[in-house]
Amino acid sequence: MLSESERYAFHGEKTCFPNSTLNPLKSNHLTTANQSRMTIDEFLSEWESADRFIRVTTSGSTGAPKRLLAEKSRMIASAEMTCDFLQLKPSDTALLAMPLEYIAGKMMVVRAIARQLRLICVEPSAHPLEDNSLKNAICLENNSLQHIDAIDEKHHFDFIAMTPMQVSTTLENDTEAHRLRCCRRLLIGGGAISERLEEKLKEFPHEVWSSYGMTETLSHIALRPIGSPWYRPMKGIGIGQAPDNCLTIDAPMLVDGILKTNDIVEMNSDMTAFKVVGRKDNVICSGGIKIQTEELERILYPYTRAPFLITKRKDDKYGEIVVMLTERGNPFCGDNNSPFDFTRIDSLPRYWQPKLIIEVEKIPLTGTGKPDRAAALRLANEV
Repeated sequence: MLSESERYAFHGEKTCFPNSTLNPLKSNHLTTANQSRMTIDEFLSEWESADRFIRVTTSGSTGAPKRLLAEKSRMIASAEMTCDFLQLKPSDTALLAMPLEYIAGKMMVVRAIARQLRLICVEPSAHPLEDNSLKNAICLENNSLQHIDAIDEKHHFDFIAMTPMQVSTTLENDTEAHRLRCCRRLLIGGGAISERLEEKLKEFPHEVWSSYGMTETLSHIALRPIGSPWYRPMKGIGIGQAPDNCLTIDAPMLVDGILKTNDIVEMNSDMTAFKVVGRKDNVICSGGIKIQTEELERILYPYTRAPFLITKRKDDKYGEIVVMLTERGNPFCGDNNSPFDFTRIDSLPRYWQPKLIIEVEKIPLTGTGKPDRAAALRLANEV
């Protein structure tokens, strides 16, 4: 049971998430290094307890990860909303490939419980559909757990949720790619889908969806089919746009009050769908020019084969300058670390060009595989 001191109102980001039903635990900031993974047994034990709340960890993509409390009844509401939209039915087979510390993994289990799905649980990895992962899987079915030796290749998955990174690495292996292509409903979340990956996914024979959501909304509240840029809210979800062009969400079954996000969006003409431009806190103001980090990354992406990340650095002359973090061997760095000629990119505005390239061993990522913007900012300003 949770102590009374753990049940105070959510104040961590109250200007962005007023009246949230997710409450932060007293130990707000977490260290992700060397943390042991939560097991399916541990989650089920917490879920079946008498307490009304479940502990959830935020991804930490824009700052230190935080622990919040999610109400079980609202998690059920979110699960039923997704199952209804995807038309999942009892005994359908789903794959749990996400860490159970985070909302995406927890909600896969809750969906299985709510809709009586057959849930195959594998160790979270870049290759969740490889032979070794499936041979060591655990199956949750009819409220009981059992180890399984192998997956029947004739029995395809009805529902899989993965991150863009997991999908990309899965497609590198023919056997794994075949298993993924046979999945009847693929849901991708936890990060942006690159244009290169989106083109590959357009060839899939079954449903592929990109999701929009966050821990505070108990996973996704809007989906878009691959091939369309527009996210449409799920049934019962209202959307709007604040004066600063950030998305607002009205989801009474998931969160109290209107939730104002930090995501800058473009709305369609009848305000029923939106495109994500980028996060408000990822804007770089350089010499009076406002540069959206995510948009710049989209422009640069086709010109590199190695991971990179855009961030910023304080500058006496410009206020802030654009900084590119690259992993060693990135083509942007050329021979002998010679600078890449950004003027070759016609779609890149002159004042958006990175003024500094910093080589790192690995691009910083969060525990859920998202770009760790806070760590990238620190790296750019420490060099």
